[in-house]
Amino acid sequence: MAKKEFTYRGKTLDQLLALDIKEFAKLLPSKYRRSINRGYTDAEKTFMNKISVKNNVKTHCRTIIIIPLMVGKTVLIHKGNKFEKLEIVAEMIGHRLGEFALTRKRTAHSAPGVGATKSSASVSVR
Repeated sequence: MAKKEFTYRGKTLDQLLALDIKEFAKLLPSKYRRSINRGYTDAEKTFMNKISVKNNVKTHCRTIIIIPLMVGKTVLIHKGNKFEKLEIVAEMIGHRLGEFALTRKRTAHSAPGVGATKSSASVSVR
């Protein structure tokens, strides 16, 4: 079975790469479209200049929107205590970088703690 070709709002990756940033913004949801039309901050401009030239760019800009220019690049996103390596694929277009580098660990409780009520202590823990 052949892999289905990626499309974003009916456009292939090649068609998206041919669009300039303003035309691409018209395809995005309103919140992201307004963010792009407002313009990049200085830190985001620096990041965009670096990523167009090289791979493995470190950034703290978790709110930047993934555009077709970034596909195939590797980004190191800061997640609070360290940088997480992220390979950008076509399916990530239109999302923010921070969505793929989670800052909080999943909590898994083992047993009722000290001072727990008697009812919670009697619950079986798996």
